[in-house]
Amino acid sequence: MATFKQYSTKKGKRWLFKHYIGTNEETGKRESVLRRGFATKKEANLALSRLLLEIEQGGLKKNKKYKYHEVATMWLEQYKNTVKESTYAKIDLYFRVHIIPIFGNLYINNITASTCQKAINKWHKKNTQYKIFFRYTAKVFEYAITLNILNTNPTTRVTIPKRMAKIQDDDYTNFYNKEELQHFFKCLEADNRYMPLTLFRVLAFTGMRKGEALALNWQDINFKENTIRINKTLSKGLGKRMVIQSPKTKTSIRTLSLDPQTVNVLKTWRKKQKEFYFMQGINTLKTSQLVFSNKENNYLDSRFSVYLMNSIAKKHNLKRITTHGLRHTHCSLLFESGASLQDVKERLGHSDIQTTMNIYTHVTEKAKENTADKFAKYVNF
Repeated sequence: MATFKQYSTKKGKRWLFKHYIGTNEETGKRESVLRRGFATKKEANLALSRLLLEIEQGGLKKNKKYKYHEVATMWLEQYKNTVKESTYAKIDLYFRVHIIPIFGNLYINNITASTCQKAINKWHKKNTQYKIFFRYTAKVFEYAITLNILNTNPTTRVTIPKRMAKIQDDDYTNFYNKEELQHFFKCLEADNRYMPLTLFRVLAFTGMRKGEALALNWQDINFKENTIRINKTLSKGLGKRMVIQSPKTKTSIRTLSLDPQTVNVLKTWRKKQKEFYFMQGINTLKTSQLVFSNKENNYLDSRFSVYLMNSIAKKHNLKRITTHGLRHTHCSLLFESGASLQDVKERLGHSDIQTTMNIYTHVTEKAKENTADKFAKYVNF
């Protein structure tokens, strides 16, 4: 992978980059390309892009053997510039933990369909994401073909195992019905912890994603119009650092209406937040002030809400659902209240109606009971 560094010259600051291109088969030493003398890091990046293009168009030495991890490193370098940092961090993790341990030290032109079949069979037994691991494994072979290292992709001759459906109701119970939700918030009020109360109130009464909620600034909330604007999300980037990114899809950028009670909860929390940080000498009057932040007034780790949900459920003996389950809850109760499919799609920020139909076709137990009552009344006996 490429590394960038700024250095000093008599004429001022300059940039260089060093890009790893493989291991010399004869000497066993790692080989890199060093380019320097760039006025800005942007210029260095452009030069790297041209170098990668030259390699891709001209191919690498056909008589040189490359190990899988070497080609994977080159593929990841160009892939990095095509996706969000959080996506790259996730795929990089897949390679480091699942793919490279199996294929990394094998010469890529010696990897057979049989080796690939054994790998996906192994993943299939241990991880539900086995198809994702296999898809990205295949992308490296495809990239090797474009570099003229390989002629064929061995993964095309592999049979993808099917995961047998388990008899379980997990997907259909990861939400609260109306009574359970009311009880959940009574427990939160009894705990007198206003930040968790506000966070979960916003999640349950808007249906927004957890990352969208944790990225909110106070300027995103219009207390005059009783609306909340969603235009960003908090994700984990490289090195597990928290980064602000654009939302999942274009349709995820949306403005949601807020009910009066949720508005009051937010107003109360804003006042309490100011008081809390004022006591610590932290200014919360800046326009970028987060609605939900940690004790140091920085981004909350996404695991914080998981810990909160679990601790609340344990303390009050509640049904355990995930933080995302509050989004399921919002959707289910929207349907139960009579909202249309299109209304739910737009409020949740789904990119297409099918997503709404596929994920949220389940209804609450009460809605199922109502269906039976409607049928009995209709046939009238």
